[in-house]
Amino acid sequence: METKNIGLRGIEIADTRISNIEGEIGKLIYRGYDILDLAKNSNFEETAYLLIHDDLPNKHQLNEFNAKLIDARHIPKQMQKNIGNWRKDADPMDMLQAFVAALAGYYDEEFATKEASYDRAINLIAKVPTIIASWQRIRNGLKIVDPDPSLNHAANFLYMMSGEKPDPEVEKVFDVCLILHADHTFNASTFTARQVASTRAHMYSASSAAIGALSGELHGGANTEVMKMLLEIGEIEKVQPWIKEKMSKGERIMGMGHAVYKTYDPRAQVLKELSRKLAEQTKEPWFDLTEKIETTTISEMKLQKGRDIYPNVDLYSASIYYMLKIPVDLNTPIFAISRVVGWAAHIIEEKFAEAAPKPTLYRPKAAYIGKYCGPEGCEYKTLDLRK
Repeated sequence: METKNIGLRGIEIADTRISNIEGEIGKLIYRGYDILDLAKNSNFEETAYLLIHDDLPNKHQLNEFNAKLIDARHIPKQMQKNIGNWRKDADPMDMLQAFVAALAGYYDEEFATKEASYDRAINLIAKVPTIIASWQRIRNGLKIVDPDPSLNHAANFLYMMSGEKPDPEVEKVFDVCLILHADHTFNASTFTARQVASTRAHMYSASSAAIGALSGELHGGANTEVMKMLLEIGEIEKVQPWIKEKMSKGERIMGMGHAVYKTYDPRAQVLKELSRKLAEQTKEPWFDLTEKIETTTISEMKLQKGRDIYPNVDLYSASIYYMLKIPVDLNTPIFAISRVVGWAAHIIEEKFAEAAPKPTLYRPKAAYIGKYCGPEGCEYKTLDLRK
């Protein structure tokens, strides 16, 4: 028996007001606003408010939101101690998933109201960067750097991780990266968050599950694989034979192609220019190498398969994070710093949507293709009669 659909591709499973992708023309919308417009004019905190609350904030609302985020940045001392008990070579995503789930043990989740969920969202958005930065310091034998209330969300994370305040240009680059990664409709991790939330599990459980989904190399782990590819290739002259060999074997080129976009991923457009500017400042080769991978893959795909292929969000984000001196294995956790906003927004929508009611629990149907012995089923034989 053949399944009619694999991976729910193209299947509409719920209504959402949060974001929309027009894959044919390469357009991404957050609550009605084009991502390119937000990347140019907004900042992460304002965009986070938009995704959580359905509209851009006025000055008072933004100031109040920022103040709450700053107040919620600290993690409990006991959690810091517990992070320190982990193996120093543990996967950062495993660590993050565990400690996001553990937040439920520190913060009351008893009152499952919409208003309380907004507070939980702020708590998550504020604490995920602190957990990651604390882990980075601890595993390198360094003292944890406390959050700085004078710094915005992007700058504060870079400061907590490195112990040095970033310059304004670096801060802006990272801020835009956070905006671009904040939501992307029903991707694997967001669908995971909504599915768990549909059981009426609390926000920390749903977000922890989403982190597990994000950790896979076909989702959030893709930018880590891109950077590994860049480091493996190393030189411009080696790009073409490397790409040719991989594609002739039917292997994927990480950072190229997307399940939804049929043209250039709009986020990749912005990240490409950010990578270019960083490379001009740092004099590092990673932008030129990445661009060569892009053009070569496009050419080889056309030549070998007769199809078009375009970069996705991971291709240029990898080189940006590397030039920002962020360890490669933190690429995916940094993705979570941003995407936790989208998860929180979707969890709230899943639990408290007022329009277009849906079943209270996701329960898809599977096409069974296993053993079949007839309409009566297989005959059970005792152990001594089995061959």
